[in-house]
Amino acid sequence: MDMFDDILTSYLERTCDAESALLQRINRETYLKETMPHMLSGHYQGRVLALLSKLVSPKKIMEIGTFTGYATICLAEGLSPNGEIHTIDSNPELEDRVLGYFEQSGFANAIHYHIGDASATIPGLPGPFDLVFIDADKKNNHLYYELTLEKTRAGGLILIDNVLWKGKVVNNATDTQTQQIASLNERLTNDERVDKLILPIRDGLFVLRKR
Repeated sequence: MDMFDDILTSYLERTCDAESALLQRINRETYLKETMPHMLSGHYQGRVLALLSKLVSPKKIMEIGTFTGYATICLAEGLSPNGEIHTIDSNPELEDRVLGYFEQSGFANAIHYHIGDASATIPGLPGPFDLVFIDADKKNNHLYYELTLEKTRAGGLILIDNVLWKGKVVNNATDTQTQQIASLNERLTNDERVDKLILPIRDGLFVLRKR
């Protein structure tokens, strides 16, 4: 099940703000050098993240799953003056390249890049956070959600990526990963601590506002 065909995706990208030269480079190099480049947020979703961040004007952002830093830079666009973003990833092999991107982004002083296990890192981060983006290993999304909810201020946003899982969540797929994502979606639907909806963009983005 394709959420968007190439023609519609191209139209969406033409009708939103353009990628910066740096984001274009990260996009291109990710597809050239990485074995799973589809994990990159990409042009349209990157503009969604940037716009949501600008609407919130966060002082503190947390991102779980840095990958090559594309979404990190998009989220950083909305930081309020002297704001900061803490981004966590478990892959040290990308560290040097990602730090180079951050240095060129103009946000290097605002980005705190943590390499390690997110579940161990999150409790030690200085909150409260105004905006959280969860885009890491899906089997731990519920744990990451609970840990970040504790550190999110009332009125803050939590974004969770890949919640439609290529449409498999509505196709009765029985594989473990789809079942984990569907189970999380059901829990969030019934969670009275947050206002919530899924934006059906790219692979599905759950937007949750802490009450």
